[in-house]
Parts: sequence; structure tokens; C-alpha cells
Amino acid sequence: MPLTTWTSWPLRESLARDDLTDVRRWIGRIVRIVLVAALVWATLARSDFHVRGMAVAAAGIVLSVLAFHGFNRLTLRRRLWPSLGLLLAMEVGAFAFLAAGASLPALVLWCGCAITAMERLPLAAAVVCSAAALGAYAAVNHDSWLTTTTTTAGLALAGYVLRLDLEARGNAHRLLAQERAARKAEAETAALAERGRIAREIHDVLAHSLSAQLVHLEAARLLIHRSTDLEADREQILERVVACRGMAREGLDGTREALSALRGEMVPVEDFLRDLTAAEGAQLAVAGERRTLSPEAGLAVRRVAQEALTNVRKHAPGARVTALLEYEESSVILEVRNSRGRGKPGELASSGSGYGLLGMRERAELLGGTLESGPVKEGFVVRLQVPA
Repeated sequence: MPLTTWTSWPLRESLARDDLTDVRRWIGRIVRIVLVAALVWATLARSDFHVRGMAVAAAGIVLSVLAFHGFNRLTLRRRLWPSLGLLLAMEVGAFAFLAAGASLPALVLWCGCAITAMERLPLAAAVVCSAAALGAYAAVNHDSWLTTTTTTAGLALAGYVLRLDLEARGNAHRLLAQERAARKAEAETAALAERGRIAREIHDVLAHSLSAQLVHLEAARLLIHRSTDLEADREQILERVVACRGMAREGLDGTREALSALRGEMVPVEDFLRDLTAAEGAQLAVAGERRTLSPEAGLAVRRVAQEALTNVRKHAPGARVTALLEYEESSVILEVRNSRGRGKPGELASSGSGYGLLGMRERAELLGGTLESGPVKEGFVVRLQVPA
């Protein structure tokens, strides 16, 4: 047995008994009151006690109860020497009861000291104190030696069993507190992760739209500022304003989609892709066994599809676009391919923050997936793969 087992105090959780309900607390108090009352009655019922002796005996019992209460509080604070001093005073007080002719309170006090010491003190001190109390009990007990030995051994075993029971209860209470702390930490982590997801949604939806609007508004401002003939530049200014309005409408639609996604009100991925590709004039193919995707995976597919088709519109107008949604055993793949555009890049090609695909790649990596993009022989390809 390691040395710390002999010198360490019982767990505070086992001594405090904070996990007891109010009903169990009151039951324990009522039981103790009844036992003390029975002990007082049994002591004072002796015919050889005069009135003054009865008063002294009753006061001694009350003081013993208060001493036990103080001993419990001292051991709860882990104050060893004051606890030992108070316990020694109670054991000596038992001899005073015995000398006064009150043998029953003396025996009860010795037994209580033995069990309480084994229950609440460090094991090294508990063994010594319990042995002293039980030795005094055995020395003054007038029963047969077999009965006295059996009773003494039973009391020692009862004290040790109570100690083990309290240790087990304290360990369970401590584990429960640790589990609650872990759950609280998990809840805080989940809240932070949700905030991060909301922040990414806001960035992905609004960053491109707002930056493009700023470009168009700045261009319109410069045209108005530098123009010497506003009527001649009216068409260019109007074109900028219309483009800005279109970007604002796209940003508003994207924000509504993001809010629906955060509330869990998203339409199925396939329906979303069909509507998106139909609006962009692209072709959609679906392969593999269809199944419901997790909200995170479905949102990643939606955002990558939107970003890829937006890039085609900006950098390769008129290109032929095909999209493939493929369900694999443990993941889902979205691949968007486009041929080389037949027209010149539009004005939106120079707008935006330039972080669209980078943000999508970060989103995929956070989910444990990958995002690859780059030119191929026939045009450009964006390929997303995320666990699902």
C-alpha cells in the first residue's frame, strides 16, 4: 500500500455530503435526534442517579453531541491536530461517564469515536485513534471475551466499510463534477464553432457581393466626378448602377439562403443544384446512391457550386458548363467543369475580394475534405470532396 494512502485525507466530496437531498438530510437529522433522546432516556432512567447527577449526565451527553459536530467540521477543513485533540477529549470524557456510573454513554461514545475516526481521519491517525477507543471499550465491557472480541472486530470493520463507502461516493461525486465540467466545455466549444460557422457564412455570402458593389459604386463616382458631359456618360453610369443593383440582389438572396441554412430550413442539395444550374444554363448530372447529406456537407456543396458558377460567369462568359454530383460510400463529390469562354471576361472579372476559392478550400478542410481547382486541357475545373 503506498504511503499516500496512509497520510491522505478522505475526499472532501465524501465528507461534505453535498450530494444529499433535503429529504435524506432531514431523515438523518431525525434519526440522530431519536438516538440521542433514547440515549438520554436510558441514562437518566437509572434509579441510582440523583437530580444533580441527572443534570450533569444530560449536559455531558449534549456536550458529546456538540463535540462530534465540531469534530466533523474540523475534519471537513482538514485540520488534523485540532481534530485529534477534540477526539482525545471525547475518549477521555467517556471515562468520566464511566466513573459517574453512566456506562452506557461511555460505551456509545467509545464506539462512536472509533467509527468516526476511521471514517473521517487520514488512515494512519484513524487506525491509532480507533484502536485506542475500541481498546477502552473492550477493557470495560463485561460481556464474554468472545462477544467482546466479535463486537470490537465488527465495529472496526464497520468503520472501515463506511470509509470505503464514503470514498466511493466521493469519487463518484468528483467524476460527476468533472463530467459536468466537460459537458460545459463541450457546449462552449460547440457555441464557438457555431459562431465560427456563422462568421464564415457571413463572409462567404457578403464579402464578394459587397466588394463588387464597392467597385461599381466607386467607378460610378469617378465617372460622375471626372465627366464633363454627364449626358454622354449616362449609359456607362447607368450600367454601373444596374450592375451594383444586381450584386445587391445576389447578396440579399445569398443572405436569405445562409439564414435558412443556419435555421436548418435548406432545400435538398439536388433541388438546389438543379435550380442553380438551370439559371446559369449549365448541365447537372447525379451519380451514386442518393442520401441525405449532413448540414455542413450540404452547405459546402452549395457554396462551392455558387462560387464556381459565379467565376465562370465572370471569367469565361459563354462557356459550356457541366456539374457532377457524385455520392460515394463515405463522401460526396461535386465537380464543375467549363470550356473556354467564347466572349471577353465581363466587368465583374476584376471585382471581388479574390478569396472565393480560398474560402471554399478552407471550408472543405475544416470538414476534413479537399477542394482542387485549376485549368485543364478543355477549360477549368473545380472539384470538391467532403465526408458525408
